Amino acid sequence: MMGLLPKFIGAAAVGVGLWMNPGTGEDAYLRGVELAEASICPPPALSQLVNYTLETGDTLETVAQRYGVLPVTLQGMNPSLRQGDVPIGAEIVIPPFNGIQVDVQPGQTWRQVAEAYNVRADVLFEINGCQATVPPKIFIPGVNWFPGFTAAGTGADSPSPAPPRFQGYPLPETAPIVSNYGWHPHPSRDELVFNSGIALASAANTPVLAVDDGVVAFAGQQDGYGNLVVINHRQGLQTRYANLINLSVTVGQSVRQGIQLGVIAAGETSANSYLYFEVRSNSDLGWVARNPQEYIPALGLQ
Repeated sequence: MMGLLPKFIGAAAVGVGLWMNPGTGEDAYLRGVELAEASICPPPALSQLVNYTLETGDTLETVAQRYGVLPVTLQGMNPSLRQGDVPIGAEIVIPPFNGIQVDVQPGQTWRQVAEAYNVRADVLFEINGCQATVPPKIFIPGVNWFPGFTAAGTGADSPSPAPPRFQGYPLPETAPIVSNYGWHPHPSRDELVFNSGIALASAANTPVLAVDDGVVAFAGQQDGYGNLVVINHRQGLQTRYANLINLSVTVGQSVRQGIQLGVIAAGETSANSYLYFEVRSNSDLGWVARNPQEYIPALGLQ
């Protein structure tokens, strides 16, 4: 199933020799700082930034494709690109894979930062060069800035202790989760990949439903998602519904909970497909992926 899902981090761009065995405890891993001293760790992601001068004919999409990242990754790393314009002659920075640079409060630990962004502490530790003390600026993989929105609400490092709940469910009936949110070992390569959402097994042509009232922010084709519907909700939340066909809504449309957004696209067989579903919260970094099971009670029952 992993091979069918959107790709959110180009993990192949990171040295794979130290990608952690998921069965190893994070605390034990973080105590292995001697790995850095032995120069076994990959260099910190922020030391691998590429400086690029925008040229005539460049677009967000062409530059992103050239370097194997998403356009929103470029926008997250370069505020000058967040309006969609490409200022010719401007110098931008490009990270080695999808994610964003963040400032860290003095005294924070890897575990505290990881919990704030819903990523694994051992992954952050390794991607940032296996440093015992968290540096002032680090790279968070899998966090994407979403274009067209002004950051608002609490910062990602200060998450709400009790997240609001959506009242609905994205399908007519509850469905098994075939791929969970978070980091997972790649099925065929020695690396980890990050799922920003979950995949719910369901047959092709199953209706996909809005989980709450909101406004459609995007409806159409998106690289990595197929046909995608994005809905902005109250309280700075957003839901994304991917792997759809026959979209039933348009950008700017107000929708009510339970309205049909489209239907699930066909998989290998008509009975073997899935809905890819995300929940994101607005922050000073843009739209940060959250665990959908924390926002929809029926998902947490599985």
